[in-house]
Amino acid sequence: MLGAWAEQTSHVEIGALVTCNSYRNPDLLADMARTVDHISGGRLILGIGSGWFERDYIEYGYDFGTAGSRLDDLGAALPRITARWGKLNPAPLRDIPILIGGGGEKKTLRLVAEYAATWHYFVDVESYRRKAEILGRHCADVGRDPAEIERSVGLRGDNPDEVVALADALLAEGVTQFTVNLHAPDYDYSVIDALLRWRDAQR
Repeated sequence: MLGAWAEQTSHVEIGALVTCNSYRNPDLLADMARTVDHISGGRLILGIGSGWFERDYIEYGYDFGTAGSRLDDLGAALPRITARWGKLNPAPLRDIPILIGGGGEKKTLRLVAEYAATWHYFVDVESYRRKAEILGRHCADVGRDPAEIERSVGLRGDNPDEVVALADALLAEGVTQFTVNLHAPDYDYSVIDALLRWRDAQR
């Protein structure tokens, strides 16, 4: 699907929110990402997470393990992915940005500090402040400026005014990217319309 989007578009960045690390060999995933990067002219974002949906694991025949073991697997995969990009010929068209989804304070945020261009999670203002502070400590441990990491939040809710108010509060905290789910079969765009009007007003 990302390959189709890459071929049919010319400006927007594209990526999954998020690819489950457990489903593919990390070196193969790196090659696949490089291919979509080339098709798109350098517009791919590699969104990745440790996985959580047990039914998929069961139906595909993958070992579900534990939340901790899946995060350990992600931690082992990320250096393989980045190392593979350094070996590929032709190389990716840019340093493919990695988006890591999740909010685990011991392991996930440590991986964000080490590898991510963007951190994505579902938070309110209070939880964002706490987790951003923890991310900052992990960044200090690995010698990275936390300001280098874009903050992305998934907004939930059906009331446009409430969702916009949350987005406004999170923007003041430093969040710059917002995502919204569209649910089949109704595809109610009222929240998205309100957020687009709010975004345009910020400009």
